[in-house]
Amino acid sequence: MIATPEALAEFLQAMRQTGRIALDTEADSLHCYFEKLCLIQISIPGFDVLIDPLAGLSLEPLFAELARHELIIQGLDYDLRLLRRAGMVEVGRVFDTMIAARLVGWLEFSLAALLQKNFGIVLAKGSQKANWARRPLSPQMEEYARNDTRYLEALTVKLEEELARLGREEWFLQSCEKAIEATRTVREREVDTLWRISGSGELRGRAAALLRALWTWRDEEARAVDRPAFHIARNDLLIEAARRFDNGDPVHIAHLSGSRSRRFFEAAEKAMALPESEWPKVIRTVRQRPTPEMERRFNEFKTRRDHAATAHRIEPSLIASKVVLEALAADTEATLCKLLPWQRMLLGFEE
Repeated sequence: MIATPEALAEFLQAMRQTGRIALDTEADSLHCYFEKLCLIQISIPGFDVLIDPLAGLSLEPLFAELARHELIIQGLDYDLRLLRRAGMVEVGRVFDTMIAARLVGWLEFSLAALLQKNFGIVLAKGSQKANWARRPLSPQMEEYARNDTRYLEALTVKLEEELARLGREEWFLQSCEKAIEATRTVREREVDTLWRISGSGELRGRAAALLRALWTWRDEEARAVDRPAFHIARNDLLIEAARRFDNGDPVHIAHLSGSRSRRFFEAAEKAMALPESEWPKVIRTVRQRPTPEMERRFNEFKTRRDHAATAHRIEPSLIASKVVLEALAADTEATLCKLLPWQRMLLGFEE
């Protein structure tokens, strides 16, 4: 485990002598409120290394070096977003083994499935939900983490051979570039939708106002102690509490006590006092009813897509999802510009 600036500097010297770098990350989102980067795994010839971002060392030299290399990542979206939040700005070329596997038509594309299919390697399970912020890591966790990168270079070689055999290298490059670009965008939900958890649609009026208040209470409590929200109170308990408060029934959550319990009831009391004008409004999605012409175009595009998918032995959704087909039927020109050239070609829009 690299946990000092000196050890990191020494490893960077070895990284400079290599070409591609296999990369993975581990984060802690099941044991804390603020998701944080807990581990960076890197494999280069002769080294399967774990780097500890929690040790206080600056990661800037590492990020600068990574930008000079092609990275191999299994499912780049999550890892690059996590690394960007940790301060990694520049990203060069990335070989996403998951994207490649899908483009060559392999139906199972998890790392475990890919390694078993290509090398007969069966990865040990059991550390997916481990607390990666805990130190020291157990030997089992270290082995699990190293296995996430140690076989990626060999897997990449096989995938490159398949992409070349099928003539889909350009499809792959376009798909990876689009995926990398997407990680530059920060995903944000509207504030007024955050409290609308699964099951919230059953509540109306004052009950919805109560749920919103109890969700806000839980969120503030979780932030204050850096714990996941479900450690404070599960979603079903919040919904049931909101319903009981609204009906005037007694509310008791067994594990709440002291000041936390007091703040819980204060939040409910304030929500009960809100005027009807401040209760949450019901969100109604107005969906455009397709015209006969739009339905005709949708069926035509779907037929083209399905024929192309069958001919190339890939998932139809890789070419265009149902949502994309509906958008194409509604506004063909505006939607086409959002598709990749290879997708437009398979749909019959480009030669």
